[in-house]
Amino acid sequence: MNQKFWSKELLNLVPYTPGEQPKINDLIKLNTNENPYPPSPKIQALLSTFNIDDLRRYPDPESSALNKALAEHHQVDSKNIFIGNGSDEVLAHAFMAFFRQSTPILMPDISYSFYSVYCNLYNITAKEIPIDDKFSINLSDYNINNGGIIFANPNAPTGKAITLSEIENLLQKNTESLVIIDEAYVDFGAQSAVKLTKKYDNCLVVQTFSKSRALAGLRIGYAIGHNNLIAALDRVKNSFNSYPLDMLAQAAAIVAIEDDAYFQETLQKIILTREWTNQQLLALGFSVIPSKTNFIFARHNTEDALKIMQHLRDKKIIVRHFTKDKISHYLRISIGTELQMQSMVNELKFFLKL
Repeated sequence: MNQKFWSKELLNLVPYTPGEQPKINDLIKLNTNENPYPPSPKIQALLSTFNIDDLRRYPDPESSALNKALAEHHQVDSKNIFIGNGSDEVLAHAFMAFFRQSTPILMPDISYSFYSVYCNLYNITAKEIPIDDKFSINLSDYNINNGGIIFANPNAPTGKAITLSEIENLLQKNTESLVIIDEAYVDFGAQSAVKLTKKYDNCLVVQTFSKSRALAGLRIGYAIGHNNLIAALDRVKNSFNSYPLDMLAQAAAIVAIEDDAYFQETLQKIILTREWTNQQLLALGFSVIPSKTNFIFARHNTEDALKIMQHLRDKKIIVRHFTKDKISHYLRISIGTELQMQSMVNELKFFLKL
């Protein structure tokens, strides 16, 4: 590859590796934490009646109608919401806006791997705080001098959640730098810190429509925080891409918020299937990390994770493996439909000769 025109910073940049998206018929895809159920059926009705002529115009750069819907949903003011092209973009803007400090930022050593990518991209120094031997984030370890703090709650890929009281205790002590809470999976059983953004001006919560609302294909993310934080994010956005969300995404997101009955129904189905799968894995000799997400993080007590993953792959069931030493014996298994999870369990029984 000819790299003569690349900037020197790019040469050493290690990009994020997204979950595999194989194009295989009859695949049971349990590797990217996608929702196994379709979006609200009301979105289908919306798309069938959308005026295609409108697409020749630029979308609303402020996503004003969606902003209003989110403000009402979370019971905050519209000036406390920032909307971006997926939570990844929102996080990227936040790293640029807040974390280019003289003091290292703090983040867990096992968490969403995009955080490290952003640090490398923006030349941000980070200090990784080890999770404990039970795979928990102990926020008491973060009471040290820092240029900012970020963690996912629930954490990924472990699935463990932190209580709201633990987060508030950190905010009470850490008053001189920003704390970002990445809540991509919060709807599956954890406590959201949105209400803390009204009380602490250094608390920024980031959420997404990709997981619980089954709209990963439309790339809709947002942040909630003090209006001064939102103003900073707007400044970065308008220096990068003033029109982050297209018309269809904005309209679909509003419908998804409005159809709360469908949202709650699918959430409960995923949670029930997660708990069933958890029990099945335990019975098959797995150790399972308690999850508040739409995935399970587990290791078998005697069998090699890579061998299990390859067996499942041979049977057209895809799960995800991570290479970091602390978690290399684990597999992350997204929660699919009841039938999909039953198929996976059956294949595990076959592999284990049970």
